[in-house]
Amino acid sequence: MNDQQQIDEILQRIAGDLSMIADRELKLQPAVVQRASARVAGQSGVQISFKLGFQHAGQVLHGALLVPLPDAVALAGYLMMLPEESVHLKRAQATVDNVTKEALLEIGNFIGGAADAALRSLGLEQIRVRSESCQGVKPGVRPAFTHAEGQTLVVGRAQAQLGKWPACEWILQLPDLASQPVSAAAAA
Repeated sequence: MNDQQQIDEILQRIAGDLSMIADRELKLQPAVVQRASARVAGQSGVQISFKLGFQHAGQVLHGALLVPLPDAVALAGYLMMLPEESVHLKRAQATVDNVTKEALLEIGNFIGGAADAALRSLGLEQIRVRSESCQGVKPGVRPAFTHAEGQTLVVGRAQAQLGKWPACEWILQLPDLASQPVSAAAAA
C-alpha cells in the first residue's frame, strides 16, 4: 500500500459518507500526494481543521483534514437540514454560531469514522481513527495538531465540489502509516 492509495481511500470514504449526510454529491478530483516534514497550511481563506487522532500500539499520531470555511459550514447546514437559502446565507458569514459549531463537531465525527473505515479496508485494522475536534484556521497558518517537526506527514490535496457550490481545495494530512503492518486479509 502506498501514500496515494491511503489518501485516495480515505478521501473517497469521507466524500461518500458526507454526500449521504448532505444529500448532495461531493465530487473529488484525484489527489496530488506528497510527503512533508511540517504541517501544511491552507492558503485561500479561513479553513476548518478537522483534527484526527490515529491510535496504534499505545500511542496516538495526529493529522487533519482542512476544508474551506464556506464548504464546512454548508456541510453543517445540510446536516442540520437547513433549506438551501439558509445554507447560502451561512456560507457568506465570516463567523460561526454555536449551533453551527456543534454541527461542525458532528461532521468531524463522520470524518473520523470514515477515515477509520477506510484504513480497515486497507488492512490497517490495528489503527483506530477518531475525531479530536475542529477549529478555524486563518489563511497561511498551519493547523494546530501534535506533530514533531521533521516527522513525515503524508499530504493529499484534492479539488472537492459539494453539490452546485464552487470547487475548492481540501487538504488531508496523515501521519506516516505506510510503515504500519498490513493484515493478512488485505495483503491477499
